[in-house]
Amino acid sequence: MIKVGIVDTTFARVDMGSIAESVIKEELPSAKVIRYTVPGIKDIPVAAKKLLVEYGCDGVITLGWVGKSLTDKLSYVVASMALQLVQLETLKHIIDVTVHEDEAEEEELKRIAVDRAAKHARNLIVLLTKGGEGLRRYAGMGLRQGRPDVGPIQ
Repeated sequence: MIKVGIVDTTFARVDMGSIAESVIKEELPSAKVIRYTVPGIKDIPVAAKKLLVEYGCDGVITLGWVGKSLTDKLSYVVASMALQLVQLETLKHIIDVTVHEDEAEEEELKRIAVDRAAKHARNLIVLLTKGGEGLRRYAGMGLRQGRPDVGPIQ
């Protein structure tokens, strides 16, 4: 059985964890989903590592929300680097899904968050069930999460 970890935050303004969980359960009903909610993005890396190491998850999707301030943006850079280290230490995928508060206005921001969480949950499922070959047919296709696809350059 595949174990999938979900890390989300109370700082987020959209419940992206529930969206990811719903997609995973729908697309891979046999998976065991373990959800871990933390206050903010700086808490995500340790939660992801706990899910991978202590809970035995095969992969993790993290769902963060970054505020508009420079402090928030710098906090995201640090958290993102820490997630990269966790991936390298565990040799397991962590799909880092982040919505930035200044990407759009509220209504559009919600649509971005929902789309990004769902598409990346599917990406994680493919990586866990088919490995690196699973997404190969989409290489160079200009796919986007949260925004319309831009397509390949001909």
